[in-house]
Amino acid sequence: MPHEVHAVVAAKQGAPVELQTILVPDPGPGEVLVAVQACGVCHTDLHYRDGAINDAFPFLLGHEAAGVIESVGPGVTGLAPGDYVVLAWRAPCGNCRSCRRGRPWYCFDSGNATQPMTLRDGTPLAPALGIGAFAEKTLVAAGQAVKVDPNARPEAAGLLGCGVMAGYGAAVHTGAVGSGDTVAVIGCGGVGNAAIAGASIAGARRVIAVDIDDRKLDGATRFGATHTVNSRGTDPVEAVRGLTGGHGADVVIDAVGRPETYRQAFYMRDLAGTLVQVGVPEPDMRIELPLIDLFSRGGALKSSWYGDCLPSRDFPVLIDRYLSGRLDLDGFVTETIALDEVESAFDKMRDGRVLRSVVVL
Repeated sequence: MPHEVHAVVAAKQGAPVELQTILVPDPGPGEVLVAVQACGVCHTDLHYRDGAINDAFPFLLGHEAAGVIESVGPGVTGLAPGDYVVLAWRAPCGNCRSCRRGRPWYCFDSGNATQPMTLRDGTPLAPALGIGAFAEKTLVAAGQAVKVDPNARPEAAGLLGCGVMAGYGAAVHTGAVGSGDTVAVIGCGGVGNAAIAGASIAGARRVIAVDIDDRKLDGATRFGATHTVNSRGTDPVEAVRGLTGGHGADVVIDAVGRPETYRQAFYMRDLAGTLVQVGVPEPDMRIELPLIDLFSRGGALKSSWYGDCLPSRDFPVLIDRYLSGRLDLDGFVTETIALDEVESAFDKMRDGRVLRSVVVL
């Protein structure tokens, strides 16, 4: 029997989101039904609303979520009603060429629920990143639900589902920041601050936050930044070199995803340094660099997909670090809001007034 629940739907490109009643089916084979407790408002949701991901409207938005399993479908093992979970948009299949090579964090056939959630008239909804958690209940593949310690506040825990994991993993997994490294992070929003936190926890001796907003730079120190650079009036490349003995940083993380920040990150590295792009660019953006500089500066240019994480491995570890006081997930939560306030949260996010607005159900 389908469940009638309230949910946030993007009906058409660029239009304000709507609070609607949708139908969520009982779980089928390999699926679980989750009662959502909290879900962060992420830039990716806004990209869906604006048609920057694809045009599969209507979308059921929301994907940074924590909640409790309400029921499980046939064949589901390791999960039971009452389990407290964080939802992940990567659920490795175990069978694709990447999983078979021992790289499940690059899984090319990640699992999602097979049954659609729908509008009341039967119109199928496209759930954001295969989750759709701006809803009182959502249906996901069992592999997308990762059990964590229930002592973690859902407002904080759910943020591991996307932004915090993406930034943290960009530093720890993709960038392989190690003890004694110097690190620069461009962009001090949620993802950038998570990268700063990850670099700090990994043992970086110097973590340089770069942004054009002094408020964000002040906030970055809370997550472990040792130095800050306001690039609105200062050449950030020269500033970072000045803070690293004239050499540049060992690892530079671009958490913005624009051609100008990528170029800054490229030249901000030490020779043979690593550039990690985790900020998501618009589809029409282009970057041009002298080929001789690509050759002569060496190092590695990497993209970080979801922080190259393995949710089943990483979520419980990061929750333990949160509960022990080593990872300040609470610091990412700027405000808590209701389901009908998501559109106004998008405005605050655009203006840089929040790290995360979190819907609490």
